[in-house]
Amino acid sequence: MEAVGSSRNLNTSRNNSFFSSVIFKTILLVFWGSLLAFAYQSIRPPPPKIVGSPGGPPVTAPRIVLKDGRNLAYKEFGVPRESAKHKIVYIHGFDSCRHDLAFEATLSAETIESLGVYIVTFDRPGYGESDPDPKMTVNTMAEDVEQLADQLELGSKFYVTGFSMGGEAVWTCLKYIPHRLAGAALITPAVNYWWPSFPSNLSREALNLQFVRDQWTYRVAHYLPWLTYWWNTQKFFPSSSLIARSLAILSSEDNELLPRISAARKPENDAQVRQQGEFESLHRDLMVGFGKWEFDPMDLENVFPNGEGSIHLFSGDEDKLVPIKLQRYIVEQLPWVCYHELQGSGHFFPFSDGMGDRIIKALVSGRCDVS
Repeated sequence: MEAVGSSRNLNTSRNNSFFSSVIFKTILLVFWGSLLAFAYQSIRPPPPKIVGSPGGPPVTAPRIVLKDGRNLAYKEFGVPRESAKHKIVYIHGFDSCRHDLAFEATLSAETIESLGVYIVTFDRPGYGESDPDPKMTVNTMAEDVEQLADQLELGSKFYVTGFSMGGEAVWTCLKYIPHRLAGAALITPAVNYWWPSFPSNLSREALNLQFVRDQWTYRVAHYLPWLTYWWNTQKFFPSSSLIARSLAILSSEDNELLPRISAARKPENDAQVRQQGEFESLHRDLMVGFGKWEFDPMDLENVFPNGEGSIHLFSGDEDKLVPIKLQRYIVEQLPWVCYHELQGSGHFFPFSDGMGDRIIKALVSGRCDVS
């Protein structure tokens, strides 16, 4: 009888151990499943709020329809398009939209009228009222510019200029649609630290000049683009200074220009910038701008070997957003670029008195000796 009782106790003990093991494994499975689900939701961006869609922001701007079906919103400045002597496509910078023509306040009516200047700005994909482009790459920006120019009938050749991240996009126009350009101006263009032509020590030194939070933002965009949304929305570490609109990134001149910059950006226009969501505007901008490029701008050949036009690059020597040492290296590799280094200027020098006139006069002159 004692043997039977012992056997029963042993079986009961084994059953309890078995059930405990099953329960533990189930709990562990549920825990890891929940953790993975949470992680997936953390890295997965929400769908964009498409302009003109049910529940989305309203359409207020003129738009064209591109070949892939996307809508591209635009805005026109200057003399009437039909009578213009010089037609310019302007590409806005990071966290901006078609309303943000950087040198609008410093471009005089006299210069516009005397030179017959027409400027069209547009919302880059995902910004303002332009549809997002989930397939956006480096070269698609040039395609968008060309289609905009064609649908607005700007002619066989036109000028292109861009500010900051928009200036970086001008390189793509020089690469993919050089035959359409009458001239170009890159205004304090953003720089990809991983362009192959940069000596590794130079790009590393330049990257280290940025705030640590921004260094990691660029590294995530370059090496782990699928984590870009999570990095810029998580609360464990500080992320992009640009997205946070931190004033710490400004130079002394930029701080002096801050009232003028703020006055130029109307609240109702500023509200449009991120209205479709930050992922398809800000985050995708970072992924493309600092991702892996299909070409290296420092390998480009002279677009105007016979002097029929000119390429200009303007940069401030106290720019805290784009290290001047990288701009200097770029123009050393591209001696055909007309380089204008502005002493004591920061990133937002286009808002300085007379800069709009200076940039446009240099652009349409076709020469390097105009300043």
